Amino acid sequence: MKEISSTIYDASRNKIARKFNSIYLNKGSSESAVLAAGSVIEVAEKVAAGELSSAIALVRPPGHHAEHDEAMGFCLFNNVAVAANYLLNERPDLGIKKILIVDWDVHHGNGTQKMFYDDPRVLFFSVHRFDYGSFYPSEGDASHCFIGEEAGKGYNINVPWEHGKCGDADYIAAWDHVLLPVTKVFDPDIILVSAGFDAALGDPLGGCCITPNGYALLLTKLLGFAQGRIVMALEGGYNLRSIANSVCACAKVLLGDKFTFNTPEMQPFESTWRVIQAVRNELKTCWPVLSSKLPENVSLRIKPAPSELYASDSESDSEDVDELLGTVASVSVIEATGVAISEHLSKMKLDDDSLAVKTNSSCSAAEQHPVDSVKVHNNASVVLTKKISDLSLEWRSDLSKTDVWYASFGSNMWRPRFLCYIQGGKAEGMNIPCCGSRDTSSPKGTVWKTVPHRLLFGRSSTPCWGTGGVAFLNPEINYNEKSYVCMYKITLEQFNDILFQENRLVLEDGKDGNTVYPDSPLIGSSEIKFISTNRAVHLEPIKDSWYSNVLYLGNEDEVPILTMTCPASDIERYKSGELRLAPPSETYAATLIKGLVEGKQMDADGAASYINAAAARAL
Repeated sequence: MKEISSTIYDASRNKIARKFNSIYLNKGSSESAVLAAGSVIEVAEKVAAGELSSAIALVRPPGHHAEHDEAMGFCLFNNVAVAANYLLNERPDLGIKKILIVDWDVHHGNGTQKMFYDDPRVLFFSVHRFDYGSFYPSEGDASHCFIGEEAGKGYNINVPWEHGKCGDADYIAAWDHVLLPVTKVFDPDIILVSAGFDAALGDPLGGCCITPNGYALLLTKLLGFAQGRIVMALEGGYNLRSIANSVCACAKVLLGDKFTFNTPEMQPFESTWRVIQAVRNELKTCWPVLSSKLPENVSLRIKPAPSELYASDSESDSEDVDELLGTVASVSVIEATGVAISEHLSKMKLDDDSLAVKTNSSCSAAEQHPVDSVKVHNNASVVLTKKISDLSLEWRSDLSKTDVWYASFGSNMWRPRFLCYIQGGKAEGMNIPCCGSRDTSSPKGTVWKTVPHRLLFGRSSTPCWGTGGVAFLNPEINYNEKSYVCMYKITLEQFNDILFQENRLVLEDGKDGNTVYPDSPLIGSSEIKFISTNRAVHLEPIKDSWYSNVLYLGNEDEVPILTMTCPASDIERYKSGELRLAPPSETYAATLIKGLVEGKQMDADGAASYINAAAARAL
């Protein structure tokens, strides 16, 4: 980074940039990267020393994606993390012993998380779009299950939204029910805000809807901690008008200007409530303040339709942003109104029945027209429900009568690990337990075979296995390839439950401690017929999930063989470097080795060589 802007790199600079994930370099990169990090250090130092009450560092490039050894995601140095490290480790005379980092950029602050993952002096809070692992940086460690390790366990908090269009009410709910209670106990000495404004109304990349007043209220709620010592550092944001208006509103808060917070409705999405419940459940042993029950009487919005999620309306949104800025006028009013809004949120009624959202297409239509059933699923939204409905019980009863072979090529080759998906619990090496299937019956048979598909290891971390890639099969047939699969004969109901769990569609600890499953199957009897003819089906309702592609691998004793892997589009993203190929962790690899050895397919050395070869080969 120090040399990249020098003339010796003029010919190779772009080629070097392409080796990184979403990095662009030019003749000004070295200087601007150092100025950005240095600016955040300088204002953090001045606020810590009491020379300034608060500060905003208007810097680019941003920083929160940059890791200790690698630039990524437009970020060269991790500005906020560098400043936090400086205050804690190089300026003990300033008396900063505990730092809260709040990252409200629409993307997960992966770099910041990793730098302080085992450090209890830093409470890191990131609220971001996750979209079941498909939203950039598309890594599993953005999940709520990643809470820190060793001494830092509980000091890493992720609030991962399931979709776009989240706005003021969603973020305020996350503040009131997660961030603020923990911050009060943590009692930071200073607050650093990774202030990305790509979740702002009108941003073309973020797809969320925070208004300038919304940002102002979020910031106001933080003023009661750390004696108001807040340092904001600009992160992402790709609509200049949205950034300007949002930063202006935040500056007015820090300067003590007065304005009124007006909101037409304060209803978070139902998915927001689910995520907040899951976050609190994950952290309550570390932070007992989160053990209390959430308000039960909450009015919630349903998930936006796909057409709304992906609509390109940034121009009109930008006009709305300008209108909203006109309401900016008193911090004292915001504080009073903010309390009222919080009380309003806390009293909202959660109707259990309202959480059971129907799919757009009726199941009866699918039953009457099985040929069109794939289209029916493509138009449907798979959602989590509070209760298993009569219809849900009906499909389970029907699919329990149909057998399939589930072909596992990853950790499920080891039978004890596979049984976690059927009977619940966790096997050796797993960080989190599985909820299991509704039908806990053991498989009716086990068979090994090889298939003409390439084994690869992708992504860089998962909640279950931690850092390291996990197994996928290239969906394209290649008769020069040979991958081992362990096939379990199970019911189609059980296969759907495995598919739900692989794609993190099951709420493992819902209200009242119940396991909450989707209320519709992803693969039914008619889809089996479709797959056997077309060899694969990409499940549109979960198209961005990691294992959204179901492959047909033939049949055994006239029973279809199915597996689940990534879509072909992900293979292209791996080839381009947009997604990261990564070798498996020792723990994950050991599970595959146990499966291959106990399945009598090869010895331990042979199994290790098989895995290492698959991980080392480029696509």
